[in-house]
Amino acid sequence: MSSNDPVNQNYPSTIKPVVLVHGGAWAIPDGLVQASCQGVQNAAREGYRVLEEGGKGTALDAVVAAVCILEDDPAFDAGTGSVLNEDGEVEMDAIVMEGQHLKTGAVACVKNIRNPVKLARLVMEKTEHILLVGDGANKFAKSVGMKEVPVATLVSDNAVKELEHFKKFNKTVDGLFSTRDHDTVGAVAVDSEGNVACATSTGGITAKMAGRVGDSPLIGSGAYCDSAAGSASATGHGESIAKVTLARQVVYNMQNGASAQEAAEEALSYMSSRASGAGGTIAVDNMGNIGVAFTTARMPWAWARSGSLHYGINPGEDFTV
Repeated sequence: MSSNDPVNQNYPSTIKPVVLVHGGAWAIPDGLVQASCQGVQNAAREGYRVLEEGGKGTALDAVVAAVCILEDDPAFDAGTGSVLNEDGEVEMDAIVMEGQHLKTGAVACVKNIRNPVKLARLVMEKTEHILLVGDGANKFAKSVGMKEVPVATLVSDNAVKELEHFKKFNKTVDGLFSTRDHDTVGAVAVDSEGNVACATSTGGITAKMAGRVGDSPLIGSGAYCDSAAGSASATGHGESIAKVTLARQVVYNMQNGASAQEAAEEALSYMSSRASGAGGTIAVDNMGNIGVAFTTARMPWAWARSGSLHYGINPGEDFTV
């Protein structure tokens, strides 16, 4: 995006609270563009509403609320609408992190949970651990009273068709990058106190091995934040993101003087050169300056603040609602 884009506005003396979300970096077909754009707008609005609610909303509250909207939208591969593994099952990953004390919580390979991002937050707030996986994560969910949902309610027709297509044509998992299989969702935010937070959630990759954990729930890979600098959420080829700890790289770049936009672009360039991976990332610094970058064909994103809402999906786009 050009330096004249609203996402690059600077606020050197005043923190401008903002919520920024993405709906996954991949070759989104034309038929899903409208639903994807509407979905990220809905999420950004809800996140900002929570952030501003009674003057008590925090950045953490905002990113969890925003990602819940995306998890509940079957247009995205997270929560409802998650893709299926090789056994035809849903296994979901999610992470949350807050930047003031570097607290984080994550879950991986969870089933029967409508909003994995909420469970990740409970891991952060109610355990001494960072990451719970599989049966242990589901057992923890029961212990804290989180209601399980029938698996069938999480499975979309598209997810079933994608698995059938994979099996019919015997594709490789890596060969699926141009399809819906990297449709991670995420959010970053900064509140009026300058505290940042991030959240990322995904259903993973179609036909992945049972038990596969991608980048999304890994601290520093799918998400990272530090209120001394900023926050980032990543999306794209999961193994490549994990190899370079993409989200941590974005925040590191901000810590070393890069703007949020520069930090995002530089991190993606590094991933491309070192791991030959494509993807996208959203970033916000602790003053509310925004970065949006992706090296895939499309990535739906939206941000909301002070009555303004911006969104885009193709390179260089910035629409105002």
